[in-house]
Amino acid sequence: MTARRDIFQAIADPTRRAIIALVAVQTMTPNAIADHFDTSRQAISKHLRILTECGALKSEQRGREIYYQLEIEKMKEIDQWLERFRRVWEERFEYLDRLLADQKSNPEIR
Repeated sequence: MTARRDIFQAIADPTRRAIIALVAVQTMTPNAIADHFDTSRQAISKHLRILTECGALKSEQRGREIYYQLEIEKMKEIDQWLERFRRVWEERFEYLDRLLADQKSNPEIR
């Protein structure tokens, strides 16, 4: 049994990030996805396999075609991880805003 890939492996590659962006808009076949890239269909298939293994994409068989769609819950996992950093940076920007406002209102601080 192969170890399940991590969602962060999926977004580590720019091509996979671009595939996620495409599939976020609409479900797509592998050929439709590959048409957006200047690379082999085999390379796109490998990216799709990784994205599926990590749970970022879900595949659905419709007749003879396979369609890929985005798994929103996996994207939420990334957002939750980023949230702690977002809070830290927001606090730092708020502190900087207050510092700049103090300097502007009190020229002697410079």
